[in-house]
Amino acid sequence: QVQLVESGGGLVQPGGSLRLSCAASGFAFSVYRMTWVRQAPGKGREWVSNISPDGSSTEYIDSVKGRFTVSRDNAKNMLFLQMNSLKVEDTAVYYCAKLGVGGDFWGQGTQVTVSS
Repeated sequence: QVQLVESGGGLVQPGGSLRLSCAASGFAFSVYRMTWVRQAPGKGREWVSNISPDGSSTEYIDSVKGRFTVSRDNAKNMLFLQMNSLKVEDTAVYYCAKLGVGGDFWGQGTQVTVSS
């Protein structure tokens, strides 16, 4: 069965950095586009970033462009989100997801809190 397990969240001051990881199993990771989504307190889920199966193409929501970088290691079935210059408004639970073909699957999420 598909499993997605996020890690790397935590409390960081504004301007700081965090690197989120997502360990994937139960499916052919290297052939699927992967997605990061976040949910801030009291708000709906917000798409953050996509990465193509081979990692050659990436997309970002405007609010994180230039600060966040998505990457993947297909040999290790791992997805990453490097987050730099973090802002208070980046506070949210971050989820990795496999969406679309074959069904939608989500991890349990990892909390990112940006606060001074």
